[in-house]
Amino acid sequence: MKTALLVLLALLLEVGPAWAVLGEHESSVSLDQRYIRGVDRQEVRQGYRLHEMTTADGGLVREYVSPAGIVFGISWHGHSMPSLQQLLGSYMTDLQQGPRQTVRRRSLAVRTDKFVFVSMGRMRSFHGHAYVPSLIPSNLGPEVVQ
Repeated sequence: MKTALLVLLALLLEVGPAWAVLGEHESSVSLDQRYIRGVDRQEVRQGYRLHEMTTADGGLVREYVSPAGIVFGISWHGHSMPSLQQLLGSYMTDLQQGPRQTVRRRSLAVRTDKFVFVSMGRMRSFHGHAYVPSLIPSNLGPEVVQ
């Protein structure tokens, strides 16, 4: 059990392309799009903006932005993990030090009042999401980050 958690954490920390940073301004999204040379498709939804970026290997990263221009949530799925250090920014410490829960053998969850992270995966199939509850617009719930 401990070995499985360590392997999953090692996979989560794997270096990959850069993304917008959770809790930071939306301007970092355009830098990400240029860095990965991917397609950034934007949608204005009720109460937030959604950026969807397709990676070179066919993965998808979604970045949820509040009307104030702050990234309040991220989600991903694809063949490989994005760089969590870049994706989570200062919230990486919360992931590393937060109370870990194993939902299933190949999943990891960290839930605190300040930060929520859920990731699942196996070889060539990774998906998950993270969000900051206090940054989610008041007219939305956490289920919007998927």
